[in-house]
Amino acid sequence: MKQIRIVILAMIALALTGCESLQKFMARDLEDEDFIIGQLYADELVRETPVIAVPVPDKPIKDNGCNNALGLECDANDNAHLYEVVNSWLGVPYKYGGTGRDGIDCSAFVGLVVKEVYGKTLHRTANDMLQDVSLVSKSDLREGDLLFFTNSKGKVSHVGIYLKEHLFAHSSTSNGVSVSSVQSKYWTQHFYKGGRLK
Repeated sequence: MKQIRIVILAMIALALTGCESLQKFMARDLEDEDFIIGQLYADELVRETPVIAVPVPDKPIKDNGCNNALGLECDANDNAHLYEVVNSWLGVPYKYGGTGRDGIDCSAFVGLVVKEVYGKTLHRTANDMLQDVSLVSKSDLREGDLLFFTNSKGKVSHVGIYLKEHLFAHSSTSNGVSVSSVQSKYWTQHFYKGGRLK
């Protein structure tokens, strides 16, 4: 019985000092919290070289009258606004929980692009965005489809938006907002499914 009392007193003492530590932690700058939370829940650090990582300067319209903000080959079926919006975000750094030009995470980036280009509101996290789409295979991808990727534990933890010719725009932990190839080794290994907006 005496041992139980000692254990209970020790737990109370630990709890009280823990509360003080917790109060100090909560009083810290929000950026510290974002960093700690980001380390726990952010996408795995991506080790790949993007195809386009900085905004593309304006280019003159080509002879066929077709051009897009990323300088990719295009045709009349391309959504020029999608390319303009993506180009305007290129180079913005990754920030877990970020939603603005000072830093943005993958799901916030995709959500903002989809809202601006297609007028649709998506769920906030990559995994929850699966509810907003009908799944499609990699071979059936079309411009504007979402691409979902898994982490090493097999959980959907990253999302991007498909452009064309195996290229997609996203905000990665290592490169920020950039355009990558879904056929690169890293993204092929982590690809889960494509998703067409409902």
